[in-house]
Amino acid sequence: MQALLVSAEDVLSMRTRHREEMNCQIVHDSIHRRPGWTVTYRLEANHKVAGFGSVAVAGPWKDRPTLLEFYVLPEHRGQAFALFESLLAASNAQHFEIQSNEVLSFIMAHTYGHDIVSEKIVFRDAETTAHPSKNATLIRNTSEAEALQCLEQRSGSSDWTLEVDGAAIGKGGLAFHYNRPYADVYMEIDEKHRQRGFGAYLVQELKRACYEMGAVPGARCSPQNVASFRTLQRAGFVPFAHILIGSFQSRPD
Repeated sequence: MQALLVSAEDVLSMRTRHREEMNCQIVHDSIHRRPGWTVTYRLEANHKVAGFGSVAVAGPWKDRPTLLEFYVLPEHRGQAFALFESLLAASNAQHFEIQSNEVLSFIMAHTYGHDIVSEKIVFRDAETTAHPSKNATLIRNTSEAEALQCLEQRSGSSDWTLEVDGAAIGKGGLAFHYNRPYADVYMEIDEKHRQRGFGAYLVQELKRACYEMGAVPGARCSPQNVASFRTLQRAGFVPFAHILIGSFQSRPD
């Protein structure tokens, strides 16, 4: 088994296949387009390409190499543990940050990791809701042309303000740093206007705007932020994964 340092482009076809198998929003997908933020390894078994792994080394992960992806081609998955050990040995990854519905990474994290906690809950859209506006109006801050450009470039965001009687009571938008066709819904309601249904209405309308642009809305929030994940659920989102973080330990006996 070997893990060979390569360019991100070298494993692009496998990463495309990985995205297709995941069939969901992949939270850290955009990091591979940021020069110097990741190192990529091509995994080989008996000199045959078997998969790839990605380790974050910049931004929030500077000075703490963090495994983000581990993918093995179907015909080599019987060798997954040995391939993962070769990746750990070559990369010296000390931590991991993985999406729990990425099955192989999830298994490896719980086999070789410790101090595992959920950093975020990831949501997908499941229902169209019809919450009333309660006289609120959604105001576009980012032009439609600029928003579509951000969508195409997979960067930036489209920002909105929620107003009642001309006064801003909240804000939100769509971030596009994700794999196609997904966008991430974010929002905040001023404290004195919370628990009145404005949050669910804002998320509902941001979802609508997302679909009108030709994208698919997703969302995430902290497991401790009960108010946020209840608002997301009222607006038709359902949880489907966790972002798990932790550290690696020696191979168990």
